[in-house]
Amino acid sequence: MSKKLTSRAEDYSKWYNELVVKADLAENSAVRGCMVIKPYGYAIWEKMQAELDRMFKETGHQNAYFPLFVPKSLFEAEEKNAEGFAKECAVVTHYRLQNDPDKKGKLRVDPEAKLEEELVVRPTSEAIIWNTYRGWIQSYRDLPLLINQWANVVRWEMRTRLFLRTAEFLWQEGHTAHATKQEALDEAKLMNNVYATFVEKFMAIPVIQGLKTESERFAGADETYCIEALMQDGKALQAGTSHFLGQNFAKAFDVKFANKEGKQDYVWATSWGVSTRLMGALIMTHSDDQGLVLPPNLAPYQVVIVPIYKNDEQFEAISKVAEDIIGDLRDRNISVKFDKRDTLRPGAKFAQHELQGVPLRIAIGPKDLENETVEVARRDTLSKQTVILDRVSVVVEDLLEEIQTSLFKKALDFRSEHTTEVNTFDEFKTVLETKTGFISAHWDGTNETEDKIKELTKATIRCIPLEGKEEDGVCVYSGKPSKRRVLFAKAY
Repeated sequence: MSKKLTSRAEDYSKWYNELVVKADLAENSAVRGCMVIKPYGYAIWEKMQAELDRMFKETGHQNAYFPLFVPKSLFEAEEKNAEGFAKECAVVTHYRLQNDPDKKGKLRVDPEAKLEEELVVRPTSEAIIWNTYRGWIQSYRDLPLLINQWANVVRWEMRTRLFLRTAEFLWQEGHTAHATKQEALDEAKLMNNVYATFVEKFMAIPVIQGLKTESERFAGADETYCIEALMQDGKALQAGTSHFLGQNFAKAFDVKFANKEGKQDYVWATSWGVSTRLMGALIMTHSDDQGLVLPPNLAPYQVVIVPIYKNDEQFEAISKVAEDIIGDLRDRNISVKFDKRDTLRPGAKFAQHELQGVPLRIAIGPKDLENETVEVARRDTLSKQTVILDRVSVVVEDLLEEIQTSLFKKALDFRSEHTTEVNTFDEFKTVLETKTGFISAHWDGTNETEDKIKELTKATIRCIPLEGKEEDGVCVYSGKPSKRRVLFAKAY
């Protein structure tokens, strides 16, 4: 199964598309630009969702749900936000179908059923949520308001790719209201840090936290914080964003509160989100030419046990040993699957689990029973070892921790090797064409220079690193003075 994959070196994009489908993560649907997330892929998303949801609640947030449809008048209330998303909006104009009098058995839109006001299918929920918050917030006692929702959104993309860019996708979006500017800024930074912690500790992907430039900010935000990751093909991927919205939405929707002095003021706002795009990041960061490589913290099951037998008697004896191992592993909160399907030979099972990235595989055959051992195979290194039965649960627990750590280190080493400082535009172009990855270069801070570099190279400023130090220099393109380096890259 895995041998049929196109290699990354041959065609990285084709490799990715084949892997998503062959590993049973997702497939294209009958709806143009939309995907079906299959059970194995959705199981990974559920694990992501569960961990993020826990982290959100630990920082004081509550879940709610808001409508899928946004009246156009509400959507256009915050002008920058409306303008930023206008070209991606799907719009509902009618509310009924009828039998087509000219085509038997077909339906048409009822021309008499036109809506008085068009409804936008949410590309993001600021408009409907801030219109709602106006009724929820009257006093400083109602603040801070810390709300998250898990939802789907629609952004009418013309060029789509499974998980990375689809017309409809799943995500979470946090929307918070605060009494002061500083509280809102602290919230935006906090949630960006939550995202970074999740992506590094659970996805085993190193990220750089930073600020977006003015032209790359979320439409309607005063500042956008982000986490940027580097994929194996040297392209960057924006893994999450957190926005300081200032008072823009509060003013657009007239959301005021009485402060402790009894004076009316507009609230301060944030919004933040990550989506099923993280699935794409997970695949592209760790996987290889044999298939998926999943970090144990997010694998649907961390261990698979495959019995090798010739008759029912052997199967029963192996099953008894397997059940004991399963009990021990589950006592250690390790998820395990016993693959006792009789429709596939052991070799085919090995290939499938390798393709689907199961971190550890345990094989048990008649000789293992005699020797009171099992064979344990790692997916990340494809190495195998023989382990005595009494030690299986301890060894497995240690190996899972080692795999999680090793995957992060491997990705971090790759990013370090593919982050290059340059001082001239010729160096910039050479690195971009030959080495790829992040390019650290001085920028004069103007939109004109940023746009020109993008036009000439297709590279964008991924972020202004939060941990970047100030240093005098000259812009890599214009030669004008610069106070710090920013990170450029081609991106998804």
